[in-house]
Amino acid sequence: MKRTDAPAVPTSGTAELLLGHRFANQEILREALTHRSAAQHGRSNERLEFVGDRVLGLLIAEWLAERFPAEQEGALGARLAALVSRPVLARIADAEGLAGVLDVAPNEAKDGVKRRATVLADALEAVIGALFLDGGIEPARQFVRRVFEAEIAAQLYPPKDAKLALQEWAQARGPDLPRYALVERIGPPHAPQFVMRVTVEGETATGQAGTKREAERLAATELLSRIR
Repeated sequence: MKRTDAPAVPTSGTAELLLGHRFANQEILREALTHRSAAQHGRSNERLEFVGDRVLGLLIAEWLAERFPAEQEGALGARLAALVSRPVLARIADAEGLAGVLDVAPNEAKDGVKRRATVLADALEAVIGALFLDGGIEPARQFVRRVFEAEIAAQLYPPKDAKLALQEWAQARGPDLPRYALVERIGPPHAPQFVMRVTVEGETATGQAGTKREAERLAATELLSRIR
């Protein structure tokens, strides 16, 4: 039975224009645009963000293999890690106007939650997941290739691994190396999320991911983006 008591999809027409896709299932679009602060009955965009993270990784890996056929796995992996990092995702989400169609609780909106990098990055992954579930791989591929084109074009050379780059930065300034520590583990047992903190030279940043290693890399990437 079709629900009649559900609130309207937040600016769904605008969202569909931004994403370049007409959704057959409007509930998926609604879920992708709903921050946990505004979720009813647990229907926030966190599950779609989980799906979108995997879809994005696949599509970027596919694209990089096509674009750089002579590069080895290590170089491709470095490109992939940089492209799916939180700062890049947040930058793309902001440029695409996702903040304007994201549904958050009024008190959170007043606090500027829509402009937080984590919220923007999660929203971008959620809409990619929604595109995939609603229309299959092709709508997701078209969207990813459109919004990531400038980022990929700017990658003239494979970037260094963030943890290695941060270590080299620290070694050039003194004997202290970056120190990583687990801040907390969140989420259900079948899909844990790890929050890792990196500290070096009095600077600190955190990263959150499904593995400690990836969370450390995100923390290093965040810290590098600030100190540079």
